[in-house]
Amino acid sequence: MHSVSISPYFASIICTKNKQKFLLPSLNKHHRNLQIRAMRAVVQRVASASVEVDGRIVSEIGPSLLVLVGIHDSDTESDADYICRKVLNMRLFTNENTGKGWDQNVMQRNYGVLLVSQFTLYGILKGNKPDFHVAMPPQTAKPFYESIVDKFRKAYKPDAVKDGVFGAMMKVSLVNDGPVTMQLDSSQPSKNTTGVAEES
Repeated sequence: MHSVSISPYFASIICTKNKQKFLLPSLNKHHRNLQIRAMRAVVQRVASASVEVDGRIVSEIGPSLLVLVGIHDSDTESDADYICRKVLNMRLFTNENTGKGWDQNVMQRNYGVLLVSQFTLYGILKGNKPDFHVAMPPQTAKPFYESIVDKFRKAYKPDAVKDGVFGAMMKVSLVNDGPVTMQLDSSQPSKNTTGVAEES
């Protein structure tokens, strides 16, 4: 069973007379470690978005979802399946017929999806310097990322799913619509146990 969650900031408060003592229990560190063991996607609802490499636009899209994808070193096909399914079914758009908000997904609106590989989603600061050792190494991440793009195209429609250039220095331009930005993690039972059930 998968779950969608954003790590809360855990703290326990012990009140002693006129003083309060704040503790960060070991659960906090444990929870953070578990949460990072998952494929990570940052999903942005956009009015438009594009990717430029070496001064050339390689992908451009109108109203759509821009999805930054971070691949953890322990990710598997089930993580990719989960991210693909959830992104395509996230109800981030208003139903124009009824006026109801948060009612339709990208497929129902016939919009596009722009995928961009983003290993920096797994950046961990050591002092002031980022460390990316938990991200999947480039030699294995490249074919894995390409398989994710293929999953999206097969699950939706090929011409609606675009992507950037893996490993390239990309300039990503976007007009965030809302703004709406969601973080999505694939939490595998084999990797962690959060006790949070997936909601439809």
